[in-house]
Amino acid sequence: MFVARSIAADHKDLIHDVSFDFHGRRMATCSSDQSVKVWDKSESGDWHCTASWKTHSGSVWRVTWAHPEFGQVLASCSFDRTAAVWEEIVGESNDKLRGQSHWVKRTTLVDSRTSVTDVKFAPKHMGLMLATCSADGIVRIYEAPDVMNLSQWSLQHEISCKLSCSCISWNPSRISKLIEKMNRAHLYNFHIPSSRAHSPMIAVGSDDSSPNAMAKVQIFEYNENTRKYAKAETLMTVTDPVHDIAFAPNLGRSFHILAIATK
Repeated sequence: MFVARSIAADHKDLIHDVSFDFHGRRMATCSSDQSVKVWDKSESGDWHCTASWKTHSGSVWRVTWAHPEFGQVLASCSFDRTAAVWEEIVGESNDKLRGQSHWVKRTTLVDSRTSVTDVKFAPKHMGLMLATCSADGIVRIYEAPDVMNLSQWSLQHEISCKLSCSCISWNPSRISKLIEKMNRAHLYNFHIPSSRAHSPMIAVGSDDSSPNAMAKVQIFEYNENTRKYAKAETLMTVTDPVHDIAFAPNLGRSFHILAIATK
């Protein structure tokens, strides 16, 4: 049985995204009011807003948490053509904010010339990496070489998708190589040989409405030999604009599951 509990978010405009942290006891929301809010769950089960701040100069489309191994870290992306990385800092004993926390911007990623439509941290086993996608059809993958210094991020890969990008999803599994697919009403199963492993994979959805934009989902896989991402699959049956996309956790299955949200 599901119990719905309403939260007065107090955003001044449309809420575009909500994201739980790894443990499900923290939540972040973002909005067209250009802000991000962080919520913490109390022992009684109530959600309390513990931080709220302006993050961008345009609508904030997405917000996402890094794995807690890397600290309390958020990333956001916006219509203002940037993505940003934020870290929670707890006040020192000699600080006015002793024992209180606040969020500090560690970096702004400014490579996109158009709206940055999604942002996702990579699975933990890949290290501290972050992918963004933009309306210009480019997926960009960044890496923080020193996890203790989140102000330094290097652009590792640029993947051209040829279509305006709306959403991305990392495959959390280490198993790779697509060999077969089955359509189950926008739930796609990719069967794989269990011997192949450790190749990062990312799915990209498009909401491009131009007449030449046919297949709206592409999957890219990292090639160890070329050290680049190459297209592994195009889902030709998905022709409607894609608004969200998500790989399921592997859980020991011999295939991948990808959910796609269209009209």
